[in-house]
Amino acid sequence: MKSTLFLDIGSGTQDVLYYRDDMELENCSKFVLPSPAKMIAKRISELTEAGRDIYMYGTNMGGGFFGAMKKHLEAGLHVAIHPEAAYALNDDPKRVASLGITLCDTCPSGYVPVELCDYNAGWWNAYLGMAGLPYPDEVVVAAQDHGVHEEESNRIGRFRMWQELLTRHQGNPYSLLYKKPAESLTRLATVQKATGGGCVADSAAAAVLGALFVPEVTQRCWRTGITVVNVGNSHISAFLVYQEKIYGVYEHHTGMLTQEQLQHDLKEFRRGWLTDDMVRDAGGHGCMYIDVPDEGEGFFPTYLLGPKRSILEGSGVMIAPGGDMMLAGCFGLLKALENLE
Repeated sequence: MKSTLFLDIGSGTQDVLYYRDDMELENCSKFVLPSPAKMIAKRISELTEAGRDIYMYGTNMGGGFFGAMKKHLEAGLHVAIHPEAAYALNDDPKRVASLGITLCDTCPSGYVPVELCDYNAGWWNAYLGMAGLPYPDEVVVAAQDHGVHEEESNRIGRFRMWQELLTRHQGNPYSLLYKKPAESLTRLATVQKATGGGCVADSAAAAVLGALFVPEVTQRCWRTGITVVNVGNSHISAFLVYQEKIYGVYEHHTGMLTQEQLQHDLKEFRRGWLTDDMVRDAGGHGCMYIDVPDEGEGFFPTYLLGPKRSILEGSGVMIAPGGDMMLAGCFGLLKALENLE
């Protein structure tokens, strides 16, 4: 018997599948928990209420606690951070310091330490232990990683990942599960080290793989092109898929688009008329294609995922990979890992 802990770490939740290969998938344990960033934000808010200065230490992670930290500073309280943990806020230490944060290697006297990390093995050992589950043989994690790009913006740099997928890997979605992430993907590298070396992937990649976990979706994409849309708490990603290959990628921010704007973008995206500049000028990450096959027939069948997918209600089929939409990324990681092996 082998056990694998699959984690899809988003901005609002971390979605969890504890998979055992000797058990039916339906009987495997599943959890939807607050994301690590949400839990850190809650702790910071408590310390703001208590009027305590804080010292953040640990590692690079998702920056979803930034708003709580900003309110802490606005309350006239102090924030210090270890240089390694500062990467969770910005890749440039000078920009971190410009926020009014002190960078230092040790906790200043009187400050309350707050640990930053996407994955804490001790926490998971205790949590799973309370559920009667042994620590897993392997941990596989998905998280969004903008990457470190010194000479260009994170939004442009992030699309290098998609460019490599579409060109070098010819749209093969299974190539998005990394045994070793690229050097620029520092968040994924950090979480991989914390888990002991398990495979990692970007959350958007896990979502499209999750859609392909659904047999009807995979069967349909072999007949005609489909569009997969994941509407997350913070980000929207969409993919043009034909015969299990990706021909187009679109990314934007959930809070920046109305229903009408998103529907318009998706319509233009399917046609191949939406450009990278159009999306970035509107505040999104971007848009990219390779030669779209005529056999895709407009990629009209649309499958919807994500906790905010109700914004597109009536515009596609809402799917629940493995019987639980919130765990779509976990099931996508499972599918990719099985393909890898």
